[in-house]
Formats: sequence, structure tokens, C-alpha cells
Amino acid sequence: MKIKEIRDFSNDELENKLSDLKDELFSLRFQSITGQLSNYMKIKEVKHDIARIKTVLREKILKSQNTIE
Repeated sequence: MKIKEIRDFSNDELENKLSDLKDELFSLRFQSITGQLSNYMKIKEVKHDIARIKTVLREKILKSQNTIE
């Protein structure tokens, strides 16, 4: 997922996507432990997507605080 795509989402959509990605990461880690995971790079991709979403959420929070002051 690209950062430009993420910035177009609303806060609620970002939080839902973040929750989905965390669930997916849990599932991937479980598959990894049990030896069922075939693409280990998927874990890294999901972690990066989580970080991107958290970054955009933080940017939006800071931007809204600066406009209030």
C-alpha cells in the first residue's frame, strides 16, 4: 500500500485498516511458527503498512491540533 493511498483515507477507515492489518500480522506470525507460511516477506510488508498507517494517523492528529491553536 502506498503512502499516497493511505493519506486519502479518513481517520475511521485508517483505524479499521490498522485493525485488519494487526489481525493479519497475528495470523502470519502464527502460520510462520507452525511452518505453513510460504512467503515470509509478507510479514515485512504488513509491518511496513502498519507503520505507514500509524504515521499518517499521527500526522492528522498533529495537524488538527495545530489548526486549533
